[in-house]
Amino acid sequence: MTISDSSNPSELLSLPQQGFRYLIKVITDLRLAIVLLLVIAIFSVSGTLIEQGQSLQFYQENYPTDPALFGFITWKFILTLGLNHVYSTWWFLSLLILFGTSLTACTFTRQFPALKAARHWKLYQQPRQFQKLALSAELDTGSPKSLLPLLKKRGYKVFQESNALYARKGIIGRIGPIIVHAGILMILAGGIWGTLTGFLAQEMVASGETFQIGNILESGPLAAPQIPKDWAVKVNHFWIDYTPNGEIDQFYSDLSVINEQGEELDRKTIYVNQPLRYRGVTFYQTDWGIAGVRVQINNSPIFQLPMAQLNTNGRGRLWGTWIPTKTDLSEGVSLIARDLQGTMVVYDNRGNLVGAVRSGMAIPINGVNLKILELVGSTGLQIKADPGVPIVYAGFALLMAGVVMSYVSHSQIWALQEGDRFYIGGKTNRAQVSFERELIAIVEELKLEKSAQVMETV
Repeated sequence: MTISDSSNPSELLSLPQQGFRYLIKVITDLRLAIVLLLVIAIFSVSGTLIEQGQSLQFYQENYPTDPALFGFITWKFILTLGLNHVYSTWWFLSLLILFGTSLTACTFTRQFPALKAARHWKLYQQPRQFQKLALSAELDTGSPKSLLPLLKKRGYKVFQESNALYARKGIIGRIGPIIVHAGILMILAGGIWGTLTGFLAQEMVASGETFQIGNILESGPLAAPQIPKDWAVKVNHFWIDYTPNGEIDQFYSDLSVINEQGEELDRKTIYVNQPLRYRGVTFYQTDWGIAGVRVQINNSPIFQLPMAQLNTNGRGRLWGTWIPTKTDLSEGVSLIARDLQGTMVVYDNRGNLVGAVRSGMAIPINGVNLKILELVGSTGLQIKADPGVPIVYAGFALLMAGVVMSYVSHSQIWALQEGDRFYIGGKTNRAQVSFERELIAIVEELKLEKSAQVMETV
């Protein structure tokens, strides 16, 4: 016997089909979907616990190799797996796509056939068919004609042929799981689309300055069209409100969106949890700083010097600058500020404390009169564009609607008249007790109808 003799061409041709069916069987396996969902949930939690999008120095300081967090979580571990930007890693997106594929396959192989079977109606023509129903009764009264108004009164859709009857209601309960799957798929699609097309940026802008978005921290491969090129943002004014004890109550930024000609397109004062949204880009108020100080020496023109944040090893925030008191820069003083309202302190070249001063006050030093006119604040903005958000919101709305629909019971009732015997029975996929009470009430009404007919005859 040769190989050609032992091979069946039809079997060889069916091998790809068998492989495809096996793949579909694996993908639609509920256990696979549960495992994928758990893995996605675990990595989503890790993205919440581990700070996202920080600098290398941040991870090295907070996740050192010795000692490692839980014995294995170090900055190298985080950066190798991409846990510093977990939601945009290729493997996390692959998990979402695989989970979406599993849901899609399950929808077409299970949910749609279940809906099709629910819409299909079949009459029972033999009394023995009622024996397989969980709820059934054999009566010496009743008929499809007398049963019909009782079912319609309870919202059933009725199909009748001669002495047999079929009724159903709650078909929407069979549509619910499909809507739930569609909602989840929309949420996954929105998340993936937002990762591919969105971006995240941060800007620290001094009050009065205009900027275009440029400090991009994260962006998807298709994010370029989302980054604005034909408009900019001007920080008209930045200020801080303080509590009576000197603590920060809230900080605000008055922002204007302007076009290339400098014309104002939109304007809003933003603060924490109250952002500015324009053309799909959202500006959040997240931080603040001191950008500079405006000073005057004797009767000189007013000039502005930049201020830099000082390293305090985590013991508060301080900003400092050096102010020359002679034109040849041979002498000067250091100015230290803690916030935009508090007292500023002045030190000489040798580090000795000269005095304290507030905005609008002057202090004599090095033979000149140094006047501190104003501290210039800077606003810290987080800028984000996520085109997938509307899709995600629509998916959540669809998901909630599908969940509500899924709670509707799909109830079915069959009836058959054979001679002087009347058979009735039914089943439901949920709310079994309520359906049983409903069916018993129908049977009782049929019996009462017969009693009424007997009384009329008498």
